[in-house]
Amino acid sequence: MYFFKIVFITAIILAPLALSAQTTFISEGSKGYDFLNRMEIKQQTNAELNFSTLKPYSRKAIVPAIQALDSSVAGANLSPIDAYNLQSFLMENSEWVSGTHDNFLSKKPIWNTFYKTKANLFEVNTKDFFLAVNPIIYFMAGKESGNNNNLFLNTRGITARGRIANKIGFSTTIKENQERGPSYFQSRVNQYRAVPGVGFYKPFKNTAFDYFDARGYVTFNATKYIDIQFGYDKNFIGNGYRSLFLSDDGNSNLFLKLNTRIWKFNYQNLFMELMPQFQKHGDNLLARKYAAMHHLSMNVTKWLNIGLFESIVFGRKQYFDFEYLNPIIFLRYAEGNVGSPDKAHVGIDFSANAMHQFQFYGQFLLDEFVAKEILKNNGYWANKYGYQLGVKYVDAFKINNLDLQLEVNRVRPFTYSHYDSVTNYTHYNQMLAHPLGANFQEIIGILKYQPAPKWYVNARAIYYYQGLDSLGENFGSNPFELYTTRTKNYGYYVGDGKKVKCLNATLSLAYELRENLFIEGNYIFRKYSDMPNSSFFNFGIRWNAARREYNY
Repeated sequence: MYFFKIVFITAIILAPLALSAQTTFISEGSKGYDFLNRMEIKQQTNAELNFSTLKPYSRKAIVPAIQALDSSVAGANLSPIDAYNLQSFLMENSEWVSGTHDNFLSKKPIWNTFYKTKANLFEVNTKDFFLAVNPIIYFMAGKESGNNNNLFLNTRGITARGRIANKIGFSTTIKENQERGPSYFQSRVNQYRAVPGVGFYKPFKNTAFDYFDARGYVTFNATKYIDIQFGYDKNFIGNGYRSLFLSDDGNSNLFLKLNTRIWKFNYQNLFMELMPQFQKHGDNLLARKYAAMHHLSMNVTKWLNIGLFESIVFGRKQYFDFEYLNPIIFLRYAEGNVGSPDKAHVGIDFSANAMHQFQFYGQFLLDEFVAKEILKNNGYWANKYGYQLGVKYVDAFKINNLDLQLEVNRVRPFTYSHYDSVTNYTHYNQMLAHPLGANFQEIIGILKYQPAPKWYVNARAIYYYQGLDSLGENFGSNPFELYTTRTKNYGYYVGDGKKVKCLNATLSLAYELRENLFIEGNYIFRKYSDMPNSSFFNFGIRWNAARREYNY
């Protein structure tokens, strides 16, 4: 039985149990995430904001906590720019704002129909129905050194979200895109046969790509404390710039998500339909595989959150393994119970807010290990794990709205790979977690500065080294390669193989003309081993769209 039939039947069974108001989720790439992260750190002990590991964020959970800052003692200490950002955030999520909405109204609506509110092109807000509709526009043009072709991104689309009778929530986004990225973007597409972050694509003007991106979901409540979401979109687990558990760098996927939030606990069950590695030839049905993921987090103290993670990736012909639908079973036990044929991971993460200016965070992912071999430190191939450590520093050096972040990621060889090409930790020819795969160490530095309400400065430097396959030998960097093709059992260390080094540095400057309408310029410099340096700049306009990143 196919996965979508299972989740559809489950949704139909549970839908009549919906009892309370439904939520939608803050869109990927929204400027609101930076503001929310700042507020979480500055508040330090806000129990609502400290459940920040699972993204996207629920509007229903987050907006009341932010609105409370308006009248709280802490809110009175907001900088003028944070006060502006708070007002902007509430305006963009007005369906969950209690009290008057007078400040959200436009002075001059277009034809008394469009932009009645400052945030939405078209909005309906009545007792039993809310609807917000917005255009998506992203025009970018640029030039890369040593490349005769002009770079461009041309995106047009529409997004809509709403609630029906406080019972059903929904969201949909549709985008048509044409893109020619920098030369290393082109190389990545050719290597993996996938455009980063999206699915089906077609060649366009020789070295460019044409792709369609459609996402959508519905939400309802099973009880007061359990939210259910069914749709086709992306999810992210972690507090860092990267995630070693589940990232949104790859293509969207079909999923059913149950999120239980009560007392000091937040528990998420995620059931996903994925696609194994493939090479498309004409119109044909692509194979499927599946994943089940659990994440349980707890506010151990008012400033410390600790989470536990587990996942199983599995492939079955013609049916879904119901063993993994149990939302409270230990997945590794269930996997062993069916014969241990599948890909299992466990992990732990934490975030700790300190001194109203710092957040320390991290992840540890365990794929497989043999304890006695770890103690010997002999590079045993099956000691497969990765870790992340990071720190965020807001209002750095007492400069309002200057935020810094430093992050380290390290993943051992063969992590995420499997003996079966179907059950590796990938989806649609892309990584499910870190975009580099495995056998690497990475350092990321990020600066974000908002000197005035409508001005945004972002700088980011990524440095990593990685051991690639060499002379036909598998050194464990590529999760698509079977680990059974290794040539030895010992002597695998991070960076072994063909060692490459990369520096990717970005500087962005943006100005917000009106709500979520930006004009911006970006400069990127990339230095990669044994390849010519790449530097390029682009300028453009972005309206209700996340910034396109080339961060690998």
